[in-house]
This record gives sequence, C-alpha cells and structure tokens, in this order.
Amino acid sequence: MSKKNDPQPWKLIRAEEGPDLRLFRVKYKWMVNPRNGRELKRLVLETPDWVNIIALTPEEKFVLVRQYRFGSDRVTLEIPGGVVDPGESHKEAAVRELQEETGYTAGEWEYLGSVEPNPAFLTNRCHHWLALNARLTHTPAPDEGEDLAVITLTAEEVRAAVHTGEIGHVLVLSALSRVMNLWNTLL
Repeated sequence: MSKKNDPQPWKLIRAEEGPDLRLFRVKYKWMVNPRNGRELKRLVLETPDWVNIIALTPEEKFVLVRQYRFGSDRVTLEIPGGVVDPGESHKEAAVRELQEETGYTAGEWEYLGSVEPNPAFLTNRCHHWLALNARLTHTPAPDEGEDLAVITLTAEEVRAAVHTGEIGHVLVLSALSRVMNLWNTLL
C-alpha cells in the first residue's frame, strides 16, 4: 500500500558504462531526486542472478560446503550456490551448482522464492531452492577459484552453527530461515 509521502521513483537523466569486473558490470546513473529536484550520480553493479540450494539427504541431513571467501578473508560454512549462467534458468543453475560444488544430485526440487541481495546498488536476485532426497552421485567439480569441503549436518547442528555465527552469510541465512519455517509447519 503506497502513501502520499512515500518515496517516489527517481528520474534517470543518463547512464554511463564503467569497467567490466567479470561478475559485475559497473554503471553510473545520474538520477533526479523527486523530492528536491537535485541531480545525483549513483553507482549500480549489474550482475546475473544467483542461486543457493538447501540440499537435504534422505536421512534429513543438510549438505553444506566450507570454503575460503576472499572478501571476508576467512573460511565460511555455507550452502552450495553460484551464478546463473547466460541462457540458463535459475533452476538449471541450482541443479548444476549442487552437482559441481558437492557431487550431490536431488530427486525433487522446490522453489523457496528469491531475495534482493542489496537493492541499494545491485540489480540481481538470489533464488533459493530446496533439493530433497539429495544423494552423492558424482565427484565434485568446483570452479577454478573454489576450494570446497563438503559436509553434512543435522538440523540441530545447522541451528547451532547459525546461533554461534559459524554460518553468517546473509543469503544462506535467508534460505535457511525459509526452509526452517517450512520444516516447522510440516512437523
């Protein structure tokens, strides 16, 4: 429901391409603030959509990965995920990423929805998928820039890892909150 005093969309005056940073394309946008008419330059990062996957084994264990993250300069505990490639649906990307990163494939897939990773300057969405009856069927084949260790945890162990901060990636927490809410309604 929109109200009279709610913020309004800004008018784009012009846009200029910035450097192409492999995963991100920089775009500079000159916008007009509708409240005061002032022109402001803003930076936007155009990037493909992302996916992440909550994979549950037949024994109801979560399939997770430990990996080094360059931005935080630490090893993190996360769910598998990655970039949606050109011409690929987000479900196809989820199936591919789960197999590449973990070697697991799943018999049943359920879409959990999507979120905006950071709408202040990113153009993409992160799509959450639930993969049920996930089984180890392949050898993991991570990307060149990835060094992954695959582990499985119970729901209680995952909750503990969230509580202690061992799992702290906000997109992972978003997906986990959706599946935990779903899980609680099913139990």
